[in-house]
Amino acid sequence: MKVLVLGATGSIGTAVARELAAHGHEVVALCRSDTSEAKLTDLGYTTLRGDLRHPAEWAGAVREVDGVVHVAVTFTEDMGDVDRGVIEALIDAAVPSVPPVRFLYTGGCWLYGATGDDVATEESPFSPIPSFAWMVENSERLTASGKFSTAVLHPAMVYHSAGGVFTRFLEKAKAGQPIQVWGGPETRWPLVHRDDLAAAYRLLLEQPDLTGHFNASAETGVPVGEIVKAIAAQYGAPKQFTVRTKEDLVAEHGDWAEGPTLDQQMASEKLRRACNWRPHYESFETSDLFA
Repeated sequence: MKVLVLGATGSIGTAVARELAAHGHEVVALCRSDTSEAKLTDLGYTTLRGDLRHPAEWAGAVREVDGVVHVAVTFTEDMGDVDRGVIEALIDAAVPSVPPVRFLYTGGCWLYGATGDDVATEESPFSPIPSFAWMVENSERLTASGKFSTAVLHPAMVYHSAGGVFTRFLEKAKAGQPIQVWGGPETRWPLVHRDDLAAAYRLLLEQPDLTGHFNASAETGVPVGEIVKAIAAQYGAPKQFTVRTKEDLVAEHGDWAEGPTLDQQMASEKLRRACNWRPHYESFETSDLFA
């Protein structure tokens, strides 16, 4: 398949593009700068110059591909408006085709809100934190358009060998300093390794009859205290940790900082059954993070 990847230089998009190319798909990567274009070209991808803030200038490319994987986000105050502009431009530019263009949109575990002892499934109602509520709205807009074969993938907290959601922990541990915990040690995070998540995107892309919502978590919910303990031991860092409250974090970083403080559990049985998705890293403690 010829696949347009939005966000191919990002943390998740890097792995998704690599996974697609490794399995014979042609990657068309949106890029904004000369530096990004050179990097993506060196990796063997076709590049498409464009800016998420000006989607009308490049959205016509949707008529020349078999699929779109959208893993791009600006992480600015207007990120929801930017994303809505991208979705609307792609819908406007798309033309009916048989089969329809495959579209994978990215949601996230934070759209379920705090689940506590309940485990979120695709049947669970959304209760998104305010700063990411636009993901629900934009995914509904995309699905309702009828222009694409659409699936929405909801990643758990994503980590990889260089950190991901563990980056803050690793920085403190490697410096021999106490690790900072957002929320509390009992707060549970559903987890997935970036490479396993990339495989989930590919498998869903290759089965266009699978539409709707799919969760991607290798571990249903791991207490942050256990994560911190394992990372501290790996790097010989102090066992003691400091705790930051949600109110303190939101005041310092903005509304998005509520996300890591959510006590969550999320299952992925639907994805496992439908795509035969089998994460290589079923536990973060056996991942390449500890190699």
